[in-house]
Amino acid sequence: MKKWLTAPISSQIPLHWANILHIPEPILILLWQRGITSLEEMNIFLSPKLQYLAHPKHWSGIEDAVELLNNAIEQKQPIIVWGDYDVDGVTGSTVIREVLTFHQAQIIVHLPDRKKEGYGVNIPVIEQLALEHPKALLITVDCGISDVKAIYRARELGFTVIISDHHLPPTSLPPAHVICNPRIGENPCSYLAGVGIAFFLMAALNNKRAEQTGQRMDMRDVLDLVALGTLADMAMLSGQNRILVKNGLLKIAEAKRPGIAALKTVSGFTPLTHLGAGQVTFHLAPRINAAGRLGSPRIAHEMLYTTSKDFAIEHATLLNKINEERRSEEEYIFNAALEQAQLENQRQGLVLHGSDWHQGVLGIVASRITEAVHKPVLILCTDGKMLKGSGRSIADFDLYHGLSQCADLFERFGGHKQAAGLTLPINHLHILKERFDTVVRNFFGDTPITPILHIDMELPFQKATNFNFLKSLELLQPFGIGNPEPIFSSLPLRIQRCNTFGKHKEHINMLVVEEISGISLQAKGWRLAKNISSSLQNSRIQLAYTPSLNFYNGISSIELEIKDWVEL
Repeated sequence: MKKWLTAPISSQIPLHWANILHIPEPILILLWQRGITSLEEMNIFLSPKLQYLAHPKHWSGIEDAVELLNNAIEQKQPIIVWGDYDVDGVTGSTVIREVLTFHQAQIIVHLPDRKKEGYGVNIPVIEQLALEHPKALLITVDCGISDVKAIYRARELGFTVIISDHHLPPTSLPPAHVICNPRIGENPCSYLAGVGIAFFLMAALNNKRAEQTGQRMDMRDVLDLVALGTLADMAMLSGQNRILVKNGLLKIAEAKRPGIAALKTVSGFTPLTHLGAGQVTFHLAPRINAAGRLGSPRIAHEMLYTTSKDFAIEHATLLNKINEERRSEEEYIFNAALEQAQLENQRQGLVLHGSDWHQGVLGIVASRITEAVHKPVLILCTDGKMLKGSGRSIADFDLYHGLSQCADLFERFGGHKQAAGLTLPINHLHILKERFDTVVRNFFGDTPITPILHIDMELPFQKATNFNFLKSLELLQPFGIGNPEPIFSSLPLRIQRCNTFGKHKEHINMLVVEEISGISLQAKGWRLAKNISSSLQNSRIQLAYTPSLNFYNGISSIELEIKDWVEL
């Protein structure tokens, strides 16, 4: 179980604003506690219209990049789009391909094979592309900022180079003609995903071409891709990203793109189902990621790009099959890694390794192990004479900073606070195990790391069952990094019924009654059955929960999602 921290409610909150905004007071309090403290900011947050997007000219590098791209189109210079194999890279590459194709550019898309090429721009393929498309313009998507040698070689071979990437820049930047990275210079939002940068860059180019030719593409048509890539990359869902994702989810609901409709169908939804951020992240995105992890990202890219329904469903079905293989591989590695983690339970930072583990699913496994043991985790596999892998962290520990203290052990590494990728020689494994544990131990100390659950406020069932409150709570969506789902604590409850469900009886279902009001509600907890004690049945508890409205066959009901509980 977790340590609960309830946010103090400020006495400075102007509660009368709730009437101005037509929202219940608890919603106003939630907004204020999330740092949204002006009426203008609250209006934009509650109604994030596209008109609130920053003008493309306010992003560093974009105007210069547009000039190069526009000249390439005018002079019929080939444009090579070098993407990444994950959802962010695939969707970003698709956005750029659609806009460039609309404006009649000569375009070649290269999405690297993860196993053969690895991440980023590599010299052998650059040299091959130079033979096939001499003097081309090369634009990267979701990669390139760390590939100094490869970009230098591209310049030597005569390429014009634009880097569009959102990853942390190294000390020495690659010698591109233009770099578009929201972490460099002054920008309206420093935490765009790669597809977000692609969107603003293409929007600016679209404006430029419209001025010259009178032909303008409707950029709203690619917002489904922007939302999908941004959510899959776990980007912060505030500021510009919130506007992009909120509007993009509406496009995903419309499913006018055959690839999105097909993807929803193979994921078990109807094409017109309205999906929340979580459903996109955990159902649609993994099927696209599976292509890059176990197969070719080209399958996913062509599915998203096509206008043919038959072609889309054929490719979506293949992606679904690859995803099933991915899930099987993931489960095998997760169980083996969890066993290792339990054997090394005395360590504060874990480095887990399997020689036969598939590199393509290590990031997912690292996330699951981190959630299970609540420690920073590195998961590695053997690739020839090297070890390659992924790391995931917990909220308080900056993984990139932690790995920087082990930098001499790595061939290469990169990432951010919560996630990283790394490559190192096999003979450095045991040194890394000791060093990483020491780095984490120096930060947390020797005591076990207790997971913390942040509670927004106490919410009695009388308020939690108010229809207006629940509809207003939906206005805060999409939830995710930077805009977490609100969590409330209950008044004392009595458990009337408690049982487990699921394939492995891993979930929990409760019927709880609030003692003071007598209101009874259904509550479900996902993967929480392991926390049930024999004394829980009929006991008094306090819940940490999130309420929601459910609709089934036209009938609405209120259900609680259990986050945690304490026995009283």
